[in-house]
Amino acid sequence: MQALIGHPAPDFTVPAVMPDNSIDEKFHLRSYLEGHYGIVFFYPLDFTFVCPSEILAFDHRHGEFAKRDTRVIAVSVDSQFTHLAWKNTPVNKGGIGNLHYPMVADLNKNIGRAYGVLHDDAVALRGTFLIDRDFKIRHFVVNDLPLGRNVDETIRMVDALQFFEKHGEVCPAGWEKGKPGMKASASGVADYLAQHGSNL
Repeated sequence: MQALIGHPAPDFTVPAVMPDNSIDEKFHLRSYLEGHYGIVFFYPLDFTFVCPSEILAFDHRHGEFAKRDTRVIAVSVDSQFTHLAWKNTPVNKGGIGNLHYPMVADLNKNIGRAYGVLHDDAVALRGTFLIDRDFKIRHFVVNDLPLGRNVDETIRMVDALQFFEKHGEVCPAGWEKGKPGMKASASGVADYLAQHGSNL
């Protein structure tokens, strides 16, 4: 998976359930992300346990992603029909309801393989991939099956990438939007640590 950083995201054309609950039989990732940042996140299965909490967490932060011109895409090995059935199940009965982002059907598991997250050739681990406007992967993290991800950390990484692209400064440990960056030079490191090192 290390080879993915800085390289084009593995592209795919597969069925997906769209936000309006229509089924796009030929959902094309690159076309959908054209001119936008992207978050592709993998989860193991529909109608399970940790997964709905993550899916709803991404959806509840739809406005934050939209403000950052970032489109979210969910991927699992379930069919588009199972995705739709899960969306049509009320949240208080273990469903997820309507979402603001597409749910991709990776039935043949080729997407999970391409991104290096397929677990025991069965289901995907909880992988999250940040794709820039040039369709290159700039960050990813993969959690084991029992460990739910932090969606706010995903937003922080989008902020960090966009800060770097805008200002040309790197983002030190614990950087958050509104905090200073660091000039990528010996003097820049020295200046930053002199001012902020005790707070790291």
